[in-house]
Amino acid sequence: MDSLFVQAFVYLAAALVVVPIAKRLGLGSVLGYLLAGLLIGPWGLHLVGAEGGQDVMHFAEFGVVMMLFLVGLELDPATLWRLRGPILGLGGLQVLGTATVVAGIALALGLPWQQAVALGLILAMSSTAIALQSLAEKGLMKSDAGQKSFAVLLFQDIAVIPMLAVFPLLATVTVAGGGEGEGHGASFVDHLPAWQHGAVVLGAISAVVGAGRFLVRPAMRAVAQTGLREMFTAAALLLVIGVTLLMSLVGLSPALGTFLAGVVLANSEYRHELESDIEPFKGLLLGLFFIAVGASIDFGLLLDGPVKIVGLLVGVIGVKIGLLLALGRAFGARRDQGAILAVALCQVGEFAFVLFSFAGQSGVLPDDIIRPMVAVTALSMAASPLLLAVNERFVLPRLVTVKAETRESDVEDEHNPVIVAGYGRFGQIAGRFLRANGIGVTGVDVDSELMDVLGKFGQKVFYGDASRLDLLRAAGAGTAKVLIVAVDQHAKAMEIVHTARKHFPHLTILARARGRTEAYELIDAGVEEVYRETFDTSLRVGADALRALGVHAYVALRGARTFRRYDEQSVRELAALRNDQAKLVSTARERVSALSTALQADLRGAHGFGDHAWDSETIREGLGLVPPSEASAAPEPAHEPDATTEA
Repeated sequence: MDSLFVQAFVYLAAALVVVPIAKRLGLGSVLGYLLAGLLIGPWGLHLVGAEGGQDVMHFAEFGVVMMLFLVGLELDPATLWRLRGPILGLGGLQVLGTATVVAGIALALGLPWQQAVALGLILAMSSTAIALQSLAEKGLMKSDAGQKSFAVLLFQDIAVIPMLAVFPLLATVTVAGGGEGEGHGASFVDHLPAWQHGAVVLGAISAVVGAGRFLVRPAMRAVAQTGLREMFTAAALLLVIGVTLLMSLVGLSPALGTFLAGVVLANSEYRHELESDIEPFKGLLLGLFFIAVGASIDFGLLLDGPVKIVGLLVGVIGVKIGLLLALGRAFGARRDQGAILAVALCQVGEFAFVLFSFAGQSGVLPDDIIRPMVAVTALSMAASPLLLAVNERFVLPRLVTVKAETRESDVEDEHNPVIVAGYGRFGQIAGRFLRANGIGVTGVDVDSELMDVLGKFGQKVFYGDASRLDLLRAAGAGTAKVLIVAVDQHAKAMEIVHTARKHFPHLTILARARGRTEAYELIDAGVEEVYRETFDTSLRVGADALRALGVHAYVALRGARTFRRYDEQSVRELAALRNDQAKLVSTARERVSALSTALQADLRGAHGFGDHAWDSETIREGLGLVPPSEASAAPEPAHEPDATTEA
């Protein structure tokens, strides 16, 4: 137990020290984790041995399973269908083309065809983390190269699933042909006849799909009704672990099952909450995985055979750049955009570590091939930022000047411009109005019963606490333009406002308040517009009452507009004075008096009372509200404006 705690401390400390430095240097978090592994591994400070790294890797591989579950959550069937052209076309040709070329070279070097195919498929992968981060930092995600890169990376993420399913088949062929494969782990179906094995596998996949469609939502609803956040986190982990165990039981890849579960739940109202609950575990476990990979890289191979390793590295990068340049031109990319596409995706990606590990466990690739190729993969990722810098400085100036294109991204079209936090009686009206005008709205609420009711009327609302940064990010706050804070609890509204203002300063925030006191706090927090929930309705009632008393409709409406303008100006003025009670009261009385004078003057002019200083009782008598006989006897009521009525 002590050894386990020491290992955990070493891994976490290395990550906390090295990864922030790597991010600051522009190397990315993946390379930071790899460097942390190198630092503590056998070729660094020797704080962990190679065997210790392998032990941690077995545990951290669960992070890969979680990552594919999250990939599935982002890929609902409608999105996949809309992007089918660039994904299947450019992405499919890149993977198949790279795999074919690499496999052909491997066959020419004397490798068996099973190993050649596996090697080609693995080296076809590119680093999603490095490519997308580099393109985003340079403002190229909306460019033609950025769009094509995203399509290729998306296809690669999806292609990992069939690859994981194919490797055991390649291992079976290898064993049947007299190879030395050891299989990827026994399951109870290994001894069944082929048709029964297939039936069990199909049954397991059907169970995952069926449970995702018909069982998970009611179960999540019941958990949400408890109001305990930790219960929802436990339910999310239980879902992923349960699918993992089921897939392992029938001899399939756990990643395949969790990916399918994610796709099935992609349209669920609980998607964002599942994503935000799983994300921290996924990130931490993936970080441990990459640290373990870095610790297990055998730099003795580079020292013993530098020409071999460097030759493999140059060969892999050269093949991928050449193929991507050709595909870019074939799909209409300009020369500069093709160069960006090729260099951005020329490295071998993080999924290769997963696939090499799985290929070794399955018996497809022997250790003497995996070890140098893992080193080549890590070195290609390390070289990627350098290649991008060289391309930008020396290659692109000789081609066409690179400018970010203004074409709207198909990917960003998925993000709605408005987020409504709190979809109760207040938020629903704003959301329905915007949707009726063709504006996309992402509604978020913590009331699961309300979501069920709204779902029956075709209004989709996601479950989750909008004060959480991860959920706001998952709901699209990074690309949205407006955040409407319509939750009932003022404390929760303030949490949402503070989180949004700190992490998404571009958002225009419109917030609900129950009265002046809450409005003051929201204004201090930087909210652009504050709406007191009963203010508009009460003002309409007052205007209608004037009309019922015989005041002309246009005068009543004009008076309501004047009252609104004065009162909203007053709220913002008094917000700055609310800590000085004496100044607040005196200023409030002045504002009330000025408002009363303006409105009564307007009323006198509209009903023919002239510009004389008629008192309010005379006006009421002129409108017929007080009989003349009573008017003379009626005492003038004292007017004491209350500055804190709404507060």
